[in-house]
Amino acid sequence: MPERDRFLATTEWLAANLANPKVRVLECTVHLLRPAEGQRGFRVVPAIEDFEAGHIAGAGFADLHNDLSDPESKLRFMMPPAEQFAEAMSRYGVGDGSEVILYDRGGNMWATRIWWMLRAFGFDNARVLDGGWTKWTAEGLPVEQGKPGPVPAARFTARLRPELIAGKDEVLQAIESGQACIVNALNEATYRGETRTYARPGHIKGSKNVPAMGDSGVVDPATQTYRDLADIRAQFEAAGAKP
Repeated sequence: MPERDRFLATTEWLAANLANPKVRVLECTVHLLRPAEGQRGFRVVPAIEDFEAGHIAGAGFADLHNDLSDPESKLRFMMPPAEQFAEAMSRYGVGDGSEVILYDRGGNMWATRIWWMLRAFGFDNARVLDGGWTKWTAEGLPVEQGKPGPVPAARFTARLRPELIAGKDEVLQAIESGQACIVNALNEATYRGETRTYARPGHIKGSKNVPAMGDSGVVDPATQTYRDLADIRAQFEAAGAKP
């Protein structure tokens, strides 16, 4: 299998496999509504209304904000307990034997977030739809409207892989030792501290900037598909983010 196909699904592949009962498609979009002038932070709105207005045929909706984040944390989007994650995935129709395809309506940031969460909880058979909703609709592939439909009973087993998660102490140690490469995937203006979206402008000390989105991002803004592997590797190397 080509390296790209291990982590990305093409629209052609998904269109040919929509009827496969093992394939479970989940939309992952979240809207971050920007603050008023002079204010910081943002408002989180799961894109369920957009989903109901139109989504990939047969897809479910993965609610990162309400279902897949720790409700006890004061910080947004923190990893939930394993039991909470397993319950949500089971409710979405994702079982241990499923093949999961994730998509969103932006630059794949939400789909890749849930892809990583699945891996962190021990599930490897998930891929991100390359091009997401943008490419799917541009190609006139099957869509439908309405709320998520019923799904077959499923059981998801969450087995946390703590080695995939870095806590504050590990990051501080990495800064001190210089033995790890810390990558900031936000846009260049945010990295340079020119925006006030977050409580503190700038970036983690010593981190390198490889934007996920934008003209210089690893995702092509016109198609929402990932650039060629060689181009992405060159972006990391140019930023000094070498393995």
